[in-house]
Amino acid sequence: MSHSVHFPARGRTAVVSCTLLVIALGTATTACSGDDDPLAASPYDAAGRVSFNGPTEPGKKADPDKPLEVVAEGSDGRITDVTAMDATGRYVAGELSADGARWHSTSPLAADASYTVRVSTEDGDGAPGRKVLTFDTGRPAAKKRLDVVFGPDKGTYGVGRPLTAELSMPVKDPAQRKTVERALKVESTPAAEGAWHWVDDKELHYRPRDYWPAHATVRARSTLKGIKIGDRLWGGTAKPLQIETGDRVIAVTDASSHTMTVFRNGEEIKSIPVTTGKPGFETRNGVKVVLGKEPFVRMRSTTVGIAEGSSEAYDLPVHWATRVTWSGEYVHAAPWSVGSQGSANVSHGCTGMSTGNAEWFFDTVREGDIVEVVNSYGDTMETFGNGFGDWNLDWKKWRTGSALTGGNPNGPAEQEAPRLRPTAT
Repeated sequence: MSHSVHFPARGRTAVVSCTLLVIALGTATTACSGDDDPLAASPYDAAGRVSFNGPTEPGKKADPDKPLEVVAEGSDGRITDVTAMDATGRYVAGELSADGARWHSTSPLAADASYTVRVSTEDGDGAPGRKVLTFDTGRPAAKKRLDVVFGPDKGTYGVGRPLTAELSMPVKDPAQRKTVERALKVESTPAAEGAWHWVDDKELHYRPRDYWPAHATVRARSTLKGIKIGDRLWGGTAKPLQIETGDRVIAVTDASSHTMTVFRNGEEIKSIPVTTGKPGFETRNGVKVVLGKEPFVRMRSTTVGIAEGSSEAYDLPVHWATRVTWSGEYVHAAPWSVGSQGSANVSHGCTGMSTGNAEWFFDTVREGDIVEVVNSYGDTMETFGNGFGDWNLDWKKWRTGSALTGGNPNGPAEQEAPRLRPTAT
């Protein structure tokens, strides 16, 4: 890790030039050692030429959460080098501005540590200056707390609804991710093997290997409170979550046969003629999860990038709309296409059916139920970001997103370590 930046002083150039003169002429040594040579004198005390934002009063301690800054005072000098180091020999990385006017730390200071900062300067004539600064750090003025919010809200959901954990701040470090993930506990009755998957630095999803058991109770809780996650990051609060699952309802749409088959707890309960996306607007393949239900939606083509007035433009009142993606894919009533339902794909990506069938489907499914599309020429449903496409990753790939099993998705998850025990703060 780089801890200092060096800028050559003009005085050093003079030394090289004088050396060359001595070698070439063997004379004129007095010209290089006279009183006018800025390097001949001892470095001056640069106390009046630099300032820093650390404490100056006896007994006063610096907040380690605040970066260190050294600034050149006046217009006739500049900083050429800064070295900051604690009593154990650990350097502090920093950056010096191109004009030498300011240096600031780029790595964090440690808490309860003693630091020595050595500052090198030069004045307008190139004469070197030195200043040594010392200070101590205290405990952080305010520790950062990592809070967790579990989702969804309390209620009853379909067997495909993943759990979510939203973090109050990003966690990027692999070791810190392990600490966080170990503390996020999920239990279900009946039991189901599952794993967390890091969607990004602030969001995790939890799902079982297969869907949740029907009529299960699922609980999520965090044991992070009081746990040290990083240098100044500690576990905060999280409200426990409990949800229930309903029947195992799975609707499978075959885009090639233009039929949706609905199963409840493994038994077929209805077969529905449908139409899916036409060429250029093919319905996404893969597993989707019901996100919500809207008795009435006004659907406009402009919301999906189709220009108003074009041959594909539309502005329609739609009833019994069951949403499966955030970008606007629904299962809904489409009375205008009844003649094509069961025989052709004519929609702009949604799954259309008669008004009666759409109302039945609307009343039968709940948030979290599964809607799967097969044999479409469309792309596969996005895994994240457009709803819950989590189930489109096989179990091995899903486990690679866990901080505890990512390096060995076929092996067991790492067990809770003793360092997870709460630490006094």
